[in-house]
Parts: sequence; structure tokens; C-alpha cells
Amino acid sequence: MTDFLHFLQAPWPWWVGGPLIGLTVPLLLWLGNKSFGISSNLRHLCAAVLPTTRQPRLFAYDWRAERWNLMFAAGLVLGGFLAGVVFANPHPVNLSPAALSTLNGLGVNVTPGLVPSQVGDLHRPAAGALLALSGLLIGFGTRYGGGCTSGHAITGLSTLQLPSLIATASFFGAGIFSANVLLPLFLRWLT
Repeated sequence: MTDFLHFLQAPWPWWVGGPLIGLTVPLLLWLGNKSFGISSNLRHLCAAVLPTTRQPRLFAYDWRAERWNLMFAAGLVLGGFLAGVVFANPHPVNLSPAALSTLNGLGVNVTPGLVPSQVGDLHRPAAGALLALSGLLIGFGTRYGGGCTSGHAITGLSTLQLPSLIATASFFGAGIFSANVLLPLFLRWLT
């Protein structure tokens, strides 16, 4: 039992997690011609909870036909809770000295843990505002781009969709720019 608990707490290698995520796409297609994606669940959730008399046209559709997707997202939340709380690794993640040096060069202090201490302090209004603005931009971007990284990079690329290739390249390009240019600027602004 102890060995199994250690197995669950330890980081899994890429060759286990990657194929498990990748196999989700053909499994969903095989089970019912379903497309894997997460961001569309926010639309389904809004359509489910908003009164039908006050719904904008965006939410006026049969969300019940997408209940499987809401259940899938609920399973992801449950899995995150189990991994982050129930089977949490009690030891902080150890980054290599080279990674720490690179992050320190960008002005990012991540010890202990992986979240920069300047951003993780939610008692600071500026940090909360930065996180709220970031979440808003991510939400807008996923709806404007017709999906999030999981939808485009996992489902779209596996079904050879050119728009998903363009979207995925844009996600990674923007991520590299944000991590190397915007994050250090924000961290200097927060300190």
C-alpha cells in the first residue's frame, strides 16, 4: 500500500501522462463522436444556470446535449483535488540549479514551490488584479479563438485541423513572450 501511495504522489513521467491524455481523443471519438475540449464548458455552465428568459443568444441552445462534457470537466476538477490534496506530494518540487538561475535572472522567485511569490500573495490587491485580468484575457482568447489549448492542441492537431495548428503556434508564441517579457515586467511592477 505504501508503494502505491508513493507511486501516486511522485510525478509521473511524460511517457505515461502524455499517452493517457492523447488516448482521450480517440476514446471520445469512438464512444460517441465527441470532441475533447474544456473551455466550451463555461458556455454550457452559463446556459445551464442562467434563466432562459434572460439568456443572451450565445447561451440559447440545448446544453443538455453536452452534459457529458460537463461531467468530464467535473472529473478533471475531482482529479485535480485528489492529486493536489489527497495524494499531494509533501515534498516541494526541486528545480535544477540551471532552472533556478534562469528564473532568478528574469526576476522570478519560485522557492519554495512553482508559483512566483510576488504573484501568489493574494493579500496584495495588485496581485489579485493581475490574476483577474489574466483570467479574463484567457477566457476572452479561448472564446475568440474557438477553443483553448486542450481543444486545439490535443483534438484539433490530432484531427489535422489547420486552424488548430495556427492557434497552437500562437498559444506557444504568446506563452514564450509572456514568460520572458511580460512576467518579469509585471513582477518588477508588483515589487
